[in-house]
Amino acid sequence: MECIRGLYNVRPRHRGAVITIGNFDGFHQGHRQLVGLLEARAQAHDASSLVMLFEPQPQEYFARGEPRTRLMRLSAKLAALRAAGVDYAMVLRFDERLATLPAVDFIEAVLAGALGARGLVIGDDFRFGAGRAGDFAMLKAAGARHGFFVESTGTLSETGHRVSSTRLRTALARGDMREAERLIGAPYHYGGRVVVGDARGRLLGFPTANILMPDPPPVAGVFAVTVRTEEGRVYAGIANAGRRPTVGGGRILLEVHLLDFAGDLYGQRLQVGFLERLREEQRFPSLEALTAQIERDRACARTFFVSRGMMEA
Repeated sequence: MECIRGLYNVRPRHRGAVITIGNFDGFHQGHRQLVGLLEARAQAHDASSLVMLFEPQPQEYFARGEPRTRLMRLSAKLAALRAAGVDYAMVLRFDERLATLPAVDFIEAVLAGALGARGLVIGDDFRFGAGRAGDFAMLKAAGARHGFFVESTGTLSETGHRVSSTRLRTALARGDMREAERLIGAPYHYGGRVVVGDARGRLLGFPTANILMPDPPPVAGVFAVTVRTEEGRVYAGIANAGRRPTVGGGRILLEVHLLDFAGDLYGQRLQVGFLERLREEQRFPSLEALTAQIERDRACARTFFVSRGMMEA
């Protein structure tokens, strides 16, 4: 998959694609269904498939500095789209110019103009352009004028409710990892590069790999997790996502302790899969009390992995 960063990087080979547009945050089952339909329509029309993304996400831009939970990094979205077989991912910077661009101008300049769209696969509730004035009907009319087709995607439901990033975000916030797994079709993963911490975990006897997380984080608390290294090895572990209130708080970290591992992970990019929330993050009266609780967490995680057949008793 090729990533196109900005309209100024559009080349003749990028034109004539079948396009979809969205945030794709969390890449859940609804996103998978949409990309599957996109790929099918692109193949039927002997065209390439193109997914248009925005950075920052429009909701983040309009929040004007208010913190918003992002479920995955841009790099993770691109990896998911690549694995799904998408030909091109276009990343447009969402700034004041784009936020105030009238819907008709977005169609003329971007879809019909720069990209020469062959077709558009989009939800019938899709809104775009300044003031969210653009809608599905406008796209259909524009498609008739410019010669591109516009197809509506169906709504994917699970247990009678629409699958959405908002629903996934809510499940993760309350620690319902089973619902999150149903919505995604796999355990929720968060990845990042291991950064240098204060080595406090090592001093307590529980060395950790530390990954920076957004504020607020998509998950919080202590979890049984799997950890995939850059070499493709997978380990069982426990992870704490939060501010570490017992040792003074500070920036939000994902601290991961691998249960059966000895080595150095500094600088590696890890993928952490969240399987079960063991407890909420809490403040302890002493480091001794914290150490005792981590030992109980580790034992609880081992029991969980044994019950799943992922570790021997």
